[in-house]
Amino acid sequence: MKFTDLVRINVKAGRGGNGALSFRREKFIPKGGPDGGDGGKGGDVILKAVGGIVTLADFEYNRRFQAGHAGHGSGALRYGSKGEDLIIEVPCGTLVKDESTGKILADLVEPGQVFIAAKGGRGGRGNSHFTSSTRRAPRFAEKGDAGEERNLILELKLIADIGLVGFPNAGKSSILAAISGAKPKIAGYPFTTLSPNLGVLAVDDEQIVIADVPGLIEGAHEDKGLGLQFLRHIERTRALLHVIDLSEPDVINNLEVINAEFKAYGADLEARPHIIVGNKIDLANTESNAEILKAEAERLNVECFIVSAVTGQGINELIKAIVKLVRAAPRPAGVTSLDDSNNNNLIELQAKNNRRNRKLEPVNIAKLSDGSFKVEHEELERAVGRINFDHDDALMRFSRLLKRFSVEEALEAAGAREGDLILIADEEFEFEPDKVMPDDIDLNAEI
Repeated sequence: MKFTDLVRINVKAGRGGNGALSFRREKFIPKGGPDGGDGGKGGDVILKAVGGIVTLADFEYNRRFQAGHAGHGSGALRYGSKGEDLIIEVPCGTLVKDESTGKILADLVEPGQVFIAAKGGRGGRGNSHFTSSTRRAPRFAEKGDAGEERNLILELKLIADIGLVGFPNAGKSSILAAISGAKPKIAGYPFTTLSPNLGVLAVDDEQIVIADVPGLIEGAHEDKGLGLQFLRHIERTRALLHVIDLSEPDVINNLEVINAEFKAYGADLEARPHIIVGNKIDLANTESNAEILKAEAERLNVECFIVSAVTGQGINELIKAIVKLVRAAPRPAGVTSLDDSNNNNLIELQAKNNRRNRKLEPVNIAKLSDGSFKVEHEELERAVGRINFDHDDALMRFSRLLKRFSVEEALEAAGAREGDLILIADEEFEFEPDKVMPDDIDLNAEI
């Protein structure tokens, strides 16, 4: 299986259904009241962390995801069906970022954690919602809102208890094979490991997950070599094994380079609990380097084990030390569990409750290069987008919105003249001043 740990995807939630324009028509009740039902809510796009997946490779071939659209409302106050949610399974340890801002939206660490990546559009209200003491038979209903659309970056950071770190060809894969049930690709040349290998060390009733990640080189924190592809996968480990090749001429320098790269990268890697492992003691002329490494480890107050992954020398003692280390070291906390945007429903409810007590923000008018004028106001644009201009009273409702938000005055102040093209949301119309309905408008009425 191809290992992929960084992908870009597009997610789009379903559109809300349209509200219905309908009136009750029954025998002996020729002029019943409005009974148009609401449109359903569009489906959400949901990311869900699941166990058993260790790569983002599936997203290499499928990068666009669309949730289901909702059904429209109908007469007799019948609501439209809800759009089907789309659940996307991702590996545990997936970090979700907004591509445009770089903001971290979610950190899905534990199996079963979910994040609503794109919320479905609100269903449009049927005409039964718009009756009043002066408007007994409203001949308009709302369109449903479009679903949210986002471009996301998914970044996988492996969740393992122990990370094997060291220079290319230090023997990390061989050690992984010796202490666990993993069967990594092993050969005598650098960068044999081009993607992480995972092994499981079973001790008593405990399972310790060990990750052998691509070899480290000087400058990795600047993304040299396999760089950040390597370093991101040890951020979540409880502890580290610094594997040093005893056949190399300068074992101390190798150890110092590793520590320097951790310090430069950050994420508290330098302070992570660790053990130094001198490997390849079975080779000739390695005893002196083993003594040098043990002396340096003693100076640093770090445990050091001299082993041979090939012959098994020192492996049992290393396993015991690994178990002890893992039991004493807690797992580092994730960056963030979930983004505050998952509380949007609560925020929208509070805004709705406060709507009658707040002053409307003025609209912004932008003159475009072709001489037209664009009216910018989030609340107004949302309200205009919900108007179904196929309905009889749609223009009346549109005019009332323009008056409520003082759009005509703002356009005149910006230099708009009769006949100029005006854009609001996706609608275009010619400016005709003094043609807005003179009806009294309740400025606190819900849009």
